[in-house]
Amino acid sequence: MIKVSVMYPNSENVQFDADYYQKKHLPMVTKLVGSALKRLELDLGIASRVPGESAPYVAIAHLLFDDIASFQEAFGPHAATFAADVKNYSNVEAELQISELIPF
Repeated sequence: MIKVSVMYPNSENVQFDADYYQKKHLPMVTKLVGSALKRLELDLGIASRVPGESAPYVAIAHLLFDDIASFQEAFGPHAATFAADVKNYSNVEAELQISELIPF
C-alpha cells in the first residue's frame, strides 16, 4: 500500500479555501480516480510544535492506493484537470510525496 501526500505549505500570504477543497476538489478527485483510491484523509493544519506558531502546512491530503502503478493509472489521465482547479482554492503550489506504508 502507498500513500500519496499532497501538502500545501503555509506562509504569510497563503490563501487556501478549505471549504472548497473539502466539498468540491476532493470529491472530484475521488470520482475521477475511481476504485483505485482505497482511502482519503484530509489534515487541516492548526498549529506547530512551537506554541503560537502556525502549522507548516495549511492542508495535507493523504490518498491511499495499492501501489504506484495503480496511482499513476488512475491519477495521470486527470492530472491536468486537478491542476487547473487549484486556482479555485489556493495560491500556493502543493508538494507531493509518495510513501510506502509499513504496518506495525
